[in-house]
Amino acid sequence: MGKRTGKHHYLIGQDNRSASELDLDTRLELLLEEKMHGISFSAYTKGQKPGDELTREQIEHRMAILAPRFKWIRSFSTTQGNEHIPRVAKAMGLKTLVGAWLGEDADKNRNEVDKLIELAQAGAVDVAAVGNEVLYRDDLEETELLDFMAEVRERLPSNVPMGYVDAYYEFEDRPQVTEACDVLLTNCYPFWEGCALPYATLYMQDMYRRVQKVANGKRVIISETGWPSSGGNFYGAESSLQGAYLYFLKAMEWATEDNVEMFYFASFDEEWKVSGEAGEGDVGAHWGLWDENEKFKYSNLL
Repeated sequence: MGKRTGKHHYLIGQDNRSASELDLDTRLELLLEEKMHGISFSAYTKGQKPGDELTREQIEHRMAILAPRFKWIRSFSTTQGNEHIPRVAKAMGLKTLVGAWLGEDADKNRNEVDKLIELAQAGAVDVAAVGNEVLYRDDLEETELLDFMAEVRERLPSNVPMGYVDAYYEFEDRPQVTEACDVLLTNCYPFWEGCALPYATLYMQDMYRRVQKVANGKRVIISETGWPSSGGNFYGAESSLQGAYLYFLKAMEWATEDNVEMFYFASFDEEWKVSGEAGEGDVGAHWGLWDENEKFKYSNLL
């Protein structure tokens, strides 16, 4: 997700810095007693970027790190080796949120959608995501997205729910997209709206509840949320190792306590996000819970 402007909303006066008196490692240990819900899979190792072919072996290596800690894995594409991600996840006993990456290239879109259906028919998909932030990026018109969603819903096995991934406010602003979803997949990033850390988890919860209000009783999943450990600031939001750890703990504690389905972003740092398709600047390389060398950043517990 890139920078967002014009949607700033601060919960001034509500401060959750005293959420727990337990030390951070103790809080993490409590979370690890049961597997956390979900994590976004970071496939690209140092020197790799989207468009490079991923191998099953590199995916198996990283999946083995994540499988003991999480119940679900989220993937973003179904081509160029990304199709191995849900297969490997299933082999390791995980559930899968599998995305077809849609953009401006019609041929690539067709390949992504066809492969998503193939994976679902093979039993590798528990939730299907048709596109990720294509409306936010203006890659597709809403009518084009709705056509893809209708096609996928028709071709998917009936027991596989289908949704679309975008920022929380897109579901408020686009009722036809909301209606077309079986499940609403919402990205919630206080950092990219310049929200200071003490208010960030409260704001993230507010984003989630806003989607719930327009969901008409449908299942709502937080498909992405996270905080960078380095790389600079965005208005009042400051990236730091300590801040990222605090946000991770508070977000996961809330999701666990309130039975909220949440996929944390992300698993591993990826350097391509600095100047690649994401174009997030230095901060883009520092969203992982593990660094690019696969070392857990925030504790020696993992």
